[in-house]
Amino acid sequence: MAHIPADPTPGRHRPPRAVIATAFATLIAFMGIGVVDPILPVIGRAMGASPPQVEMLFTTYIAVMALTMLVSGVLATRLGGRRTMLLGLGVVVVFSTLSGLSNGIPMLATVRGGWGFGNAMFTSTALSIIVGASAGTVAQAITLYEAALGLGIASGPLLGGFLGSISWRDPFFGTAVLMAAAFTATYLSVRDLGRREDPRGFADMLGALKHRLVLVNALVGLSYSYGFFTILAYSPLALHLGAVTLGVTYFAWGALVAVSSVWVVNVLRDRWGPTRMLTGDLVCLMALFAAVGLVRPTGAVVALIVASGFFCGIANALFTTLAIEVSPFSRSISSGAYNFLRWSGAALAPVASGALAVAAGTRAPFFLAALILLGGTAVLIRERPRLDAAMACGPR
Repeated sequence: MAHIPADPTPGRHRPPRAVIATAFATLIAFMGIGVVDPILPVIGRAMGASPPQVEMLFTTYIAVMALTMLVSGVLATRLGGRRTMLLGLGVVVVFSTLSGLSNGIPMLATVRGGWGFGNAMFTSTALSIIVGASAGTVAQAITLYEAALGLGIASGPLLGGFLGSISWRDPFFGTAVLMAAAFTATYLSVRDLGRREDPRGFADMLGALKHRLVLVNALVGLSYSYGFFTILAYSPLALHLGAVTLGVTYFAWGALVAVSSVWVVNVLRDRWGPTRMLTGDLVCLMALFAAVGLVRPTGAVVALIVASGFFCGIANALFTTLAIEVSPFSRSISSGAYNFLRWSGAALAPVASGALAVAAGTRAPFFLAALILLGGTAVLIRERPRLDAAMACGPR
């Protein structure tokens, strides 16, 4: 029988196994962020907790995540991306399980902090792994990362709403099982690629924040993240809906995040340019936040919150692009420095919104988010020429 030569480019259009495994783990990691959304009111009722106390479940999680970003990039240069990812996934399995076993807000908030530590270790290296292992361009790798992120954010509330209708503990246990699967896939499929970065120190991370464009991008990202987590972490308390209804609502919101971050951005970015497109996007988000604060019918508020997912997806993708392309530092250092400030805004939003709601009414947090976004947009407009010049030089 004649020998038939193998296809010289098998699976040419299929991403490598390492990329698929990392994207799957990214999906599960961001699913774990949104899984708590629909059960926040349920937890509050079960534990007799006030809105600020319930919001501590997000604030401790994100605050620890932000602080860990300062050291995760350093550890990645010493341990390698694969070990850092596995460490993060393993920690999340442990602390998501402990979340389901918690008996009060103080314990639950504490173990959520441990969950945030693990998630930071993972997310600080996931994008670098996808970019490094991908056979395509940086833009294609970012698209895949954003698709996984968007699908995770979309499916997390749906899972949380379904399992939370049975017991508020079940979403945490369900996340632990899924993260264990992500750990296994990463262990079997992901390998460190090529030469590691030279070991870096904490001073390198802080030094990156002294770079004007890195700092500007991070500060604008901080203002956006405050608004993003006003929607994701606070608005479930303002809607007064059941767990399943909240799950469906935030699934629709997350689906728009995924669609706009993957398809809409790719269609419009080349036509408008990243910074111009981001400026217009943030202005639209400001208008939506103000509208949520003004309208009264619950159906209209739900529609506006779902619609905000479209603009959040665009912003997510563009901030990721800017973080990679305007920084002169390595990906791990750039990502850690940028994400530290960005997630600091995310950490402040839940507890500040909960306290403001008690003091000034349930709609006041949306007006504050609009004002903070206004400040970030003003900085972006002022620095656009420098950002555009850095983008024209291409990724570092």
